[in-house]
Amino acid sequence: MKFSACVLTISDRASKGVYEDKSGKSLVELLEDFGLEVRKYEIVADDFESIRKKLLAYTDEEISLILTSGGTGFSQRDITPEASLSVIEKRADGIVEAIRNESAKITPMAYLSRAVAGIRGKSLIINFPGSPKACRENFEIIRPFLIHGLETIAGCDKH
Repeated sequence: MKFSACVLTISDRASKGVYEDKSGKSLVELLEDFGLEVRKYEIVADDFESIRKKLLAYTDEEISLILTSGGTGFSQRDITPEASLSVIEKRADGIVEAIRNESAKITPMAYLSRAVAGIRGKSLIINFPGSPKACRENFEIIRPFLIHGLETIAGCDKH
């Protein structure tokens, strides 16, 4: 089965064109190399309702995998986890636990991530950091179990 994906970058500066979004583009490349059909790549500001509306639209379209980039830290404007939790129906804490634990072997700053993951309908939402390097590292961590998770959500799991 071919799964669809989208990337939503959350960044005030990238949404205004102040700088180029490299983390979101790196996620798009990783998803395409992984064999997923990337249907959308968009950038929004660190705004709760903007993030929420995009996530609701993507999940209503039943996009299999939604990766967000940015807004998972401690700054006042970092609200990606809260916006994600407002649409998630089932949490998938094991995914972010794996990411934090493995990432902490590279940098202890991984424990400062507030990223969340979860399911709404037939879509899996995972928050990624705003760094291209961290996005690549985090994607490698979920690579071994990602397809199995997507298959299970889609109802085509053989187990």
